[in-house]
Amino acid sequence: MFSSRLSGTGNLNQLALALDRKQRAGSAILDLTESNPTHAGFPTDPDAIMALLADKRAVSYDPEPAGLPLAREAVSEYYSARDLAVPADRILLTASTSEAYAYLFKLLCDAGDEVLVPRPSYPLFQFLAELESVRIVHYPLAWHGRWEMDFDAMAAAATPRTKAVVVVHPNNPTGTFLKQEEAERLSAFCRERGLAIISDEVFSDYALTADSHRLESAATIGDALTFTLSGLSKIVGLPQMKLSWIAVSGPDRLRNDAWRRLEFIADTYLSVNTPVQYALPGLLDLRHSIQPKIMTRVRANLHCLDWRVGRDSPFRVRRPEGGWYAVVEVPRVRSEDEWVLHLLNDRSVWVQPGYFYDFDREAFLVLSLLTPGDVFREGVERIFAPRVS
Repeated sequence: MFSSRLSGTGNLNQLALALDRKQRAGSAILDLTESNPTHAGFPTDPDAIMALLADKRAVSYDPEPAGLPLAREAVSEYYSARDLAVPADRILLTASTSEAYAYLFKLLCDAGDEVLVPRPSYPLFQFLAELESVRIVHYPLAWHGRWEMDFDAMAAAATPRTKAVVVVHPNNPTGTFLKQEEAERLSAFCRERGLAIISDEVFSDYALTADSHRLESAATIGDALTFTLSGLSKIVGLPQMKLSWIAVSGPDRLRNDAWRRLEFIADTYLSVNTPVQYALPGLLDLRHSIQPKIMTRVRANLHCLDWRVGRDSPFRVRRPEGGWYAVVEVPRVRSEDEWVLHLLNDRSVWVQPGYFYDFDREAFLVLSLLTPGDVFREGVERIFAPRVS
């Protein structure tokens, strides 16, 4: 009776069941996976936010498939503040980056076509692709003291049905930014094969280090059809506002053809609500107050993790260049499931296993650096206590 696209609707796995049992028993658990900024203890001014949403113009419905000009100009100005020229007429608003992916898969792929996605990376890609009857094919990020794109493996993974290459800049959870040289090779790779680039840049404002070799944004790529994604969820820590965007760049003919088709898709759904569009200039201004608070916590938690692990430990922190996550390589005396269950049952600490993010080998744990500092410090102390073997 039901569509085969809904294969990801199964029962809870053993880790989720173990967490549920622990919570039902009333145990106090230190959650080191918290990545929702509205639950992570960052103060917001509800009156200021509600005032932004109270624009009287929002009571009138004037649908614009790509988004209201005022809102698209606000996104363009956000890029201008980063010294990037992204014209408003190349910006299309969506309700979320997930919806942006859905639009792009509709735009680029027929049923059964393929999209290349990095491994490791965020697990949602598989579900988003399945809902569009698109097949995900992974290309590896190779570790050579830092994570790097494996272009030989990417070329081997590409087939006549490949339509796009996804990059996450910086990657979630490795925190690795795309480098200028990699961007040039990727652009040439896609141009030669007639592929599009989809660059997910939701964490791009959260660089932990300076790097002159880093690509600022794929929105500057001009010789391959490129779609750059971002939104309010990470930029201002307000995922509930439900507004993201696609910036379209590349050769004029391809970009214009893509834009007309994207507008048709957006006009079919018209999903972005009017109040948040009118509020967008003010909401984007909030980044100047929230981002320093997030960065202070992320840096403090990463410093705590580095200090606690130390140089002589069998554990290794794969230090991120940006984003909100830390990857810890742990001794392979246990499987990742066993590590997570051990820490949950014996230490009352909740972390994620690396395989959630498609790491191709064990054993890795993933921690959210957005976790409140006191919880993070105590959780890290419990994880790396000497009795852990």
